Amino acid sequence: MEQLAQVRIAAWQGGSLWLLNTAPPDAARPPRTGVHAHHAVQVVISLGGRFRLWLADQELAGPFAAVAPDAPHQFDAEGAYAILFVEPESPAGRAIIAATFSGGDLRPLPASTFSPLAGELAALARTPAPGEAELTEIGRALVQALAGDRPPAAVDARVRKVIAWVAQAHDDPIDLGAAARLANLSPSRLSHLFVEQTGLSFKTYLLWIRLTRAVRLMTEGLSLTAAAHGAGFSDSAHFSRTFRRMFGLAPANLTLV
Repeated sequence: MEQLAQVRIAAWQGGSLWLLNTAPPDAARPPRTGVHAHHAVQVVISLGGRFRLWLADQELAGPFAAVAPDAPHQFDAEGAYAILFVEPESPAGRAIIAATFSGGDLRPLPASTFSPLAGELAALARTPAPGEAELTEIGRALVQALAGDRPPAAVDARVRKVIAWVAQAHDDPIDLGAAARLANLSPSRLSHLFVEQTGLSFKTYLLWIRLTRAVRLMTEGLSLTAAAHGAGFSDSAHFSRTFRRMFGLAPANLTLV
């Protein structure tokens, strides 16, 4: 499969930072990703390259932009850039959403938010194999810069308990029934409450968590198949379909460095 970009990924609880370098487009390469949506705040930062984002009724070029969680969009890029993903249920994610998206699902961001962090990222982008620890440190600093000191919107304590359990239950069976027992609610009541609080079903949220877990395993050196199984996908094809639906391209289009 065609390799569209080199990528280095650092992931931590509640977020991840992707450092990418994409070749110039040519006739063999689609001009943009397919329409996709992911359950995370997405922040795109130009590191000398260029990018463009499309929603159904809006278009925005770099150098800094943010896309709201679950907003269907398309994306294309050339050269070096970074993508920061932040879990919207995290305290920082809720603060960023409250501060950023009152004017719509696709927003430009001021350069002052990222200085001097964008410069540090650009320097890392020029190194052959940027360190994960360095990327994680910058990623967390970016999240803090975006969230500021704003108090996050409140989330129901029972939903917070379920989210924390899902994040830690690497080996335990995870399903709606087990989550409902943990929250001391009926499955139907938890299902409605989860949608009300997060904007998506528990099943879709669980799929997103499994996807981010598989990406983390890939960054640790596991093959696509081993990462898919380790994250609870039935096979690598299921993982690839989910990845494409949520990121607009297949994992095989990326070369991990």
